[in-house]
Amino acid sequence: MDEPDRWRQMSSAPKDGSRILVTVRPVEQGPAEVDVAYWARTDQFGSEGWRAADSYPGCVIGYAEPELKCWMPLPQANLGKNAAKAFAMPQPWEGDEIEVDGSGI
Repeated sequence: MDEPDRWRQMSSAPKDGSRILVTVRPVEQGPAEVDVAYWARTDQFGSEGWRAADSYPGCVIGYAEPELKCWMPLPQANLGKNAAKAFAMPQPWEGDEIEVDGSGI
């Protein structure tokens, strides 16, 4: 975590329930976007997996593993002179795909 503003492979994302930024892959309905998500354990509302941080019980927004491209930690609060810049949402990762465990076709 020495470079907090760098996108990382999803395989290294924390699955402890902490909120992170994720790049959601582009689809026919729209371009890639950044969302806040967390790993949820199995509960009465569904199976474990990635959920949007603004999900509510009974109205869960879940992401399948292939929908998420990469992740980064949430930025730290910075209330100094450049606070507006510190709170700017990063752009989705648009770089080349990184093969993980021979997953490319």
